Amino acid sequence: MNNVAPTAGRAVRDIAANERDGGPIPNDNRKVNILVVDDQPDKLLVYETVLADLGENIVAARSGEEALKHMLRSEFAVVLLDVNMPLMDGFETAALIRGRKQVAHTPIIFITAFGDDMRSAHGYSLGAVDFILTPIVPDVLRTKVKVFVQLFRMTEQIKRQAEDRIRLTREQAARAAAEDSIRRSSLLGEVSHTLSSSLDSDSSGHGLTQLAVPYLADFCVLTIIDDSGQVLDSELAWTSATHESSASQSALISQLLDDELREAMTGALQKGRVERVRFSGGLSTLRVTKAGQATDSLVELDFSIDHAAVFPLLARGRTLGALLLGFGAARPFGSSQESLASEFAERVAIGLDNALLYSRIREADRRKDEFLAMLGHELRNPLAPIRNAVEIMRLSKSVSPVHDEVREVIGREVHHLSRLVDDLLDVSRITRGKIKLGLVALDLNVLMSTASESMRPLLDSRQQVLEVSPAQEPIWVQGDPVRLTQVVVNLVDNAAKFTPDGGRISLVAKRSGDECELMVADNGIGIACESLPDIFTLFTQGERSLDRRQGGLGIGLALVKNLVELHGGSIRAFSKGVGSGSEFIIRLPLLNVVPVANDSTPSDEHRSDVRHRILVVDDHVGSATTLATLLRMLGHDVEIAHNGHDALDQALRFCPRVAILDIGLPDMNGYELAARLLQLPETKNSTLVALTGYGQDEDRRRSAEAGFHHHVIKPVERERLLAILQSVAA
Repeated sequence: MNNVAPTAGRAVRDIAANERDGGPIPNDNRKVNILVVDDQPDKLLVYETVLADLGENIVAARSGEEALKHMLRSEFAVVLLDVNMPLMDGFETAALIRGRKQVAHTPIIFITAFGDDMRSAHGYSLGAVDFILTPIVPDVLRTKVKVFVQLFRMTEQIKRQAEDRIRLTREQAARAAAEDSIRRSSLLGEVSHTLSSSLDSDSSGHGLTQLAVPYLADFCVLTIIDDSGQVLDSELAWTSATHESSASQSALISQLLDDELREAMTGALQKGRVERVRFSGGLSTLRVTKAGQATDSLVELDFSIDHAAVFPLLARGRTLGALLLGFGAARPFGSSQESLASEFAERVAIGLDNALLYSRIREADRRKDEFLAMLGHELRNPLAPIRNAVEIMRLSKSVSPVHDEVREVIGREVHHLSRLVDDLLDVSRITRGKIKLGLVALDLNVLMSTASESMRPLLDSRQQVLEVSPAQEPIWVQGDPVRLTQVVVNLVDNAAKFTPDGGRISLVAKRSGDECELMVADNGIGIACESLPDIFTLFTQGERSLDRRQGGLGIGLALVKNLVELHGGSIRAFSKGVGSGSEFIIRLPLLNVVPVANDSTPSDEHRSDVRHRILVVDDHVGSATTLATLLRMLGHDVEIAHNGHDALDQALRFCPRVAILDIGLPDMNGYELAARLLQLPETKNSTLVALTGYGQDEDRRRSAEAGFHHHVIKPVERERLLAILQSVAA
């Protein structure tokens, strides 16, 4: 950080020289310049590809200094600015942009992988108009950039119109036009601010009617229609000379009942053009139906509406609603006022379109979450009895080597499929920022050893050799042990997929200054040079053989990268090409303070002398029966129920010490059953375990609220189940 100020100073001096010597970026008159700033070429290529559909001139810069040079040579509609760049980061670049009068008002959208409130507040204080979190959603990025491109073109058009008026009219008319232009820009700027501050059409609608009244008109109605053309609730605003708290009043209405206003509104919505209406005797009382009311109401105005105009709100070839403006006799409505009102309506239409797009994206995201939750549930349910059966086979101690081999194959593949389901759901949670890390101090050597041991069965089945080389001394980092283990397992699994049978995989940890390095290397098929930049992109997969021995969904490495970055680290992939193997190197910050060793001796978690009465409740017969059999073989007394009511009856008779409940029961869900069990004297002190295919954060929260002591995802590992039962005994 000590080199930042000199770097910025050199950038300013270089820019000053560039102003004298540089020239504008070549560009035809039909295209608008969009500046994309990122120090990573692969990200610049991604942004250029995403924005190519806009048909505009995309200008790339790999540093803040280069970006400033571009901006002082040419005008840009919007700047997409990466926050984390070497030498001069995005915030410093934005500060320099705002310090140059020529480019001070260019919209800046920050792109960052970290969306905390402090960084957001700092960015907005530097004049940012928006933050976009990576990985980006292409449609959202294009939509936001398109808005600023359109605003830029509109602003340029306004400037040209103002300049033409100044050149063609007298000095007095020119001054009036300039003053009017300032007022217009101020209003349209307020419109843009209101629209960009919220993507909620309801809150934006209230703010827009308050802008229209009294600046544009004495009376305003903003109506929005749905996809079927049905009119939704409308926002009504009007000037008030007697109202104490404000110069205008507002109300939500569901219908205008005055025939002339209603006909003009209907005409604008149906024909898509401006409709005008004049009242010969004036209109001072409005008949409306207020939102949420069945009876008609009267709105008394402090003035009479002399004339009105209705502007359709058009965006992307469809009508989104209409803007009705009413004027008293003393307020003129000439061509200049109509032009401003038309532009006002155009910007309102763009903002509403963005809000509707956002709501659809949010709804699609909600449905995707529901689908993934159901997918996880439906995939995990059949896995549960299979894993239970494997454990039963293991406890049965078969003397047949064939049976043992088959059992190990089934267990290994169940574990693999469970990881695929978990990875798929984890990627969804990370992209939505819903992953929460349980950070503790941990020794990377120990974690690496534990993770590698869990991969031994898979590697042994392929005759692959895993060489683990821990550091000579403990490597303490702050991390989530579950997530970092997931990172190591995914990398070793990835190496195993792309390494032939009999190949070698190495896992090495070492210190490197104030960081540590964890390397996973193999002598497998390697990575083509052109594939390296996209290796961590979601759903990216290398060349596959026809037998698809490598398998996978193309999400493992993307998940690894996201998890590493959540820990404040980085990951890079290296390969000399096809046939030359590959290396993945993770860098994590070291923990400054070495934790004090805990000398306590862990207790035996798997004692066989613990015996419980256990009630298993699951409507999936296979899951219930296999789990009950496994628990009985472990020495427990077990009863089974397949629905909530039978479970309550058995609880009264059986008095279980532990109740293992599925959530998705047919007659009552597991949350209801848990609450009722805790109310019974026979089970009020029982330990409740939710064993379910639903594993999202919301599901865990609901389990805790219902009174569950544990929330376990199907298929449960035997060690996890034994640990819970042991904790009950303790």
